[in-house]
Amino acid sequence: MSTLAAPSPSASPTSGPPYDCNPLTISLSRLTPLTISSSSNSLSHLVNRLQNEGYYGGVRLLMAICKVFHNYCNDNKINLHEGNFTLSYDTNIPRQTGLSGSSAIVCAALNCLLDFYKVRHLVKVEVRPNLVLSAEKELGIVAGLQDRVAQVYGGLVYMDFSKKYMDELGHGIYTPMDTSLLPPLHLIYAENPSDSGKVHSTVRQRWLDSDEFIISSMEEVANVALEGRTALLEKDYAKLAGLMNHNFDLRRLMFGEDVLGALNIKMVELARQVGAASKFTGSGGAVVAFCPDGPSQVKLLEDACEKAGFAIQPIKVAPPCLSDIDIKTLSSN
Repeated sequence: MSTLAAPSPSASPTSGPPYDCNPLTISLSRLTPLTISSSSNSLSHLVNRLQNEGYYGGVRLLMAICKVFHNYCNDNKINLHEGNFTLSYDTNIPRQTGLSGSSAIVCAALNCLLDFYKVRHLVKVEVRPNLVLSAEKELGIVAGLQDRVAQVYGGLVYMDFSKKYMDELGHGIYTPMDTSLLPPLHLIYAENPSDSGKVHSTVRQRWLDSDEFIISSMEEVANVALEGRTALLEKDYAKLAGLMNHNFDLRRLMFGEDVLGALNIKMVELARQVGAASKFTGSGGAVVAFCPDGPSQVKLLEDACEKAGFAIQPIKVAPPCLSDIDIKTLSSN
């Protein structure tokens, strides 16, 4: 299967104490023992954080990637030097909007570990999305590789998840693309989401059961990504708009409206009402929209979003985030 993705806004590791919204740091000595301490003196602030993020929030994500990273290095005979470190995090990704906020924190932490232990050249770029996904699976988070690939590579990435590659390599073939090929895109999301589709999806089980409709639909989704890559390379943005709409239509047929959620569907249809193309950014919670008619259409979309109570902002795609060491590693594979 193939997919085309640009990254969501990223979580960033911080060199000093974390921002107030996440007043926890993790200190580890050779990954153990582990202590948690509060960097905020405000009890009410801490209570507010617990109400919004639970008792662990992003801290459990940091703990999970530390475990996964340690085990991977141990299994692959990668020696880690002794020494203490502190991990802290802050994120600007809106919660519960399908923008992969959890994996962004994990990916940022993994980069910190790679640099602290100076093993970036020993952990292949292609396997890092698998490590991020494994950390989330440790916590029972159901996800796939697409967003993790986008966050590891940065920029714009074409992904081929053909069974052949997954079986032989354990990962897909990931091809960075020039971000200047992208037309102007906008992100639409609900600032206070209340309906993200609460009905359990049966699509995964149907796939495992070899449901012909699900398999054929997934193959069509993969083909949409392949066609999307060609449309971008040829700068055929009218074709791209049609493919975006087709992608969502396929998802709607496979999952059903109860699973997708009324609020998510409303965001897509709102964009379509002004002639914009739109699709989910991931599994739901936010929508990426493209206005092929330019600024005047963007203004119509902004007005429609304001009236409906949705947030909208232009998407700024960051350049690829691979280091020189990473690029050398890629070129040697």
